[in-house]
Amino acid sequence: MHPVAHTVVVGVISYLVLIAIIRLSGKRTLSKWNAFDFVVTIALGSTLSTALVSTQVSLAQSITAFLLIVVLQFAITFTSVRSRAIKNLVKSQPTLLLFRGRFQQATMTRERVVEAEVCAAIRESGIADVECVHAVVLETDGTFSVIPDAGRSDSALQGVVGLPSSRG
Repeated sequence: MHPVAHTVVVGVISYLVLIAIIRLSGKRTLSKWNAFDFVVTIALGSTLSTALVSTQVSLAQSITAFLLIVVLQFAITFTSVRSRAIKNLVKSQPTLLLFRGRFQQATMTRERVVEAEVCAAIRESGIADVECVHAVVLETDGTFSVIPDAGRSDSALQGVVGLPSSRG
């Protein structure tokens, strides 16, 4: 196989596998980065490193790899804003960890979050009583959002996984 073709084939496969691994590992792996920031940054850095230190990788292969990473990034973001199925496949959703002062244990277990972490986020928000908190959400970047008071419609919680359907 021609070296440039090899770079394209290996690049596409590696990129998709890396995205899948990051998505399977969960939101907490990234903490403040989304999956695409992580993949693009690491992939570009690794490609640059290889190009700089390896005598077996040609400039054409390196440029092809850089272009491939950027084109794949663009294609996935372009497609994900136009297709709900693709968006759901590559992007995580915010998740409810505490609602009306009650920990959502099953969700916390699934997201690998312990009560002490939620309590720390509540304290950082200047709140002393867990029972007084309306909601804590694990955001898509791994951070916690603490919502101290219930709203009339809780519209900011729309799309949060685990929100009870009847809030009355």
